Amino acid sequence: MGGRLSYGLRLAGRNPLTLVGLTGVLVLGLIAAVAPWIVPYPQDCRGATDVGEQFQPPSLRHLFGTDELGRDVFSRVIYGARISLVVGIVTIGLALAIGVPLGVIAGYSGGLVDEVIMRVTDTFLSFPSLLLAMAISAMLGPNLRNAMVAIAISWWPWYTRLLRGEAISVKEREYVAAARAMGASWARVVFRHVLPNSMVPVIIQASMDFGGVILTCASLSFLGLGAQPPIPEWGLMISSGRTFFLTSWWIVTFPGIAIFLAVLSFNLLGDGLRELLDPKVRRRMLR
Repeated sequence: MGGRLSYGLRLAGRNPLTLVGLTGVLVLGLIAAVAPWIVPYPQDCRGATDVGEQFQPPSLRHLFGTDELGRDVFSRVIYGARISLVVGIVTIGLALAIGVPLGVIAGYSGGLVDEVIMRVTDTFLSFPSLLLAMAISAMLGPNLRNAMVAIAISWWPWYTRLLRGEAISVKEREYVAAARAMGASWARVVFRHVLPNSMVPVIIQASMDFGGVILTCASLSFLGLGAQPPIPEWGLMISSGRTFFLTSWWIVTFPGIAIFLAVLSFNLLGDGLRELLDPKVRRRMLR
């Protein structure tokens, strides 16, 4: 384990941007973990208002200023990190829970089963993911939970298609044929041999999709199809503050910066994982 860790750190050290992404993700996770205890105005994250403090510019009292309802923007941005991290974990988890089993079953089974699963997958892929998420969220009702479900439903086909291709390749390898020859059951061959050896591209893709999920959820909230007031979600904060941008720029600027940094960190980390886990890329780096 120690050797693998040092090997991974050595590869990561060859690309400083990977370390930047990892640092950003760790900082985001730390902020999300301690957010309820470090925000200076926790009541502003739960719907409290103070009209006497509205539109205050950034100062020592309010580091990021206050919004149109007198709520501390810094407290809400910090607490929003917690919400965004939960959204990413839940949404990616749901998409993987749907896409991974379907992909490995389609790739290993072939024939009619593969044809049915892939035609359903192609139907979902024929729609732009954001447009499909908007339609599903509008149908289910605008709230954060339904937005996560909508994004997961629009995201799972990518994992199904990716894992199917890997499963088709893995099932032809000698150790899979040996397991079948020894009388291993269909389920044992699939979930003991094919699935574990097909997951690396899916893990890489999921890590790179994390930032995209955060951005998509913020987009749905901005359009009124995601989080609803008074939840301190970054996209919703930008939506509610956009009317006052010319006079109170801080209301939308700091949540926007938070979204940018979070998405950038996860994208850089995803690129680093691809370099670490993909043998072809790893060989090129070590030359």
